[in-house]
Amino acid sequence: MPAGVSWPRYIRMLGASVLAMFAGAQAVHQYYLPDLSIPEVPPKPGELRTELHGYKAREEAAAALRRLKEEQKLD
Repeated sequence: MPAGVSWPRYIRMLGASVLAMFAGAQAVHQYYLPDLSIPEVPPKPGELRTELHGYKAREEAAAALRRLKEEQKLD
């Protein structure tokens, strides 16, 4: 009995922990939208640039919404 609990309870808690870890990883990947493509030729040192694609898209959408609201106020 690990940690002083029964095996069935230990296995249930282990399963719940693993599922929570997978759900958290999925949530992070949905939020940040990482670029998972593998380039054919690896970049030279100092050439690799990373961006937060999900963040950039949300910022562009928010800016467009602000512009639209400002245009409506002017009319």
